[in-house]
Amino acid sequence: MATYTCKICGMSVNAFCAKCDAPLANDTLKLDNGQNVQVSKCPNGHGKIKSPMCCGQDMACSNK
Repeated sequence: MATYTCKICGMSVNAFCAKCDAPLANDTLKLDNGQNVQVSKCPNGHGKIKSPMCCGQDMACSNK
């Protein structure tokens, strides 16, 4: 399971897919301009979302 933690305040979140209840996995999406964006995706192919933010920045991910 991917756990996202704010490096500033320490808040942590876990995310799950609402369709299948699977824990979302950390991943990156490469944009056309070459930039990488951190995303959370359903391991069963139900989609992906922009990873959570806190204190104005992306939360860091650790897999547990």
